[in-house]
Amino acid sequence: QLVASGGGLVQAGGSLRLSCAASGRTFSSNAIGWFAQAPGKEREFVASISWNGETTAYAASVKGRFTISRDNAKNTAWLQMNSLKPEDTAVYYCAADPYKPDLGGYSFLDYTFWGQGTQVTVSS
Repeated sequence: QLVASGGGLVQAGGSLRLSCAASGRTFSSNAIGWFAQAPGKEREFVASISWNGETTAYAASVKGRFTISRDNAKNTAWLQMNSLKPEDTAVYYCAADPYKPDLGGYSFLDYTFWGQGTQVTVSS
């Protein structure tokens, strides 16, 4: 129902734009979140956006470098990742939170619908 794409291999300092496309149902009334999971680590909050796109939140480690956005008419959300660092390397997942539409939760446990993940690898 959520399909994440746009990952790849990039050098440190580079940029990537991840997409999260919904299919089969609309998520326009849900908050959308992005999470990152590195090998051996828990899935960690990266960013979230409210159902109407007016409110966003970021993890301290990505604030000022990443930007989350959405277009409900296209049923799609994006994560623009700039100034990438090797420590950003992870599988990135998008998810929908139908219960906290005004911003979404900060824990992966708050999210009900998940995409399959897209690998982001940043080389030094």
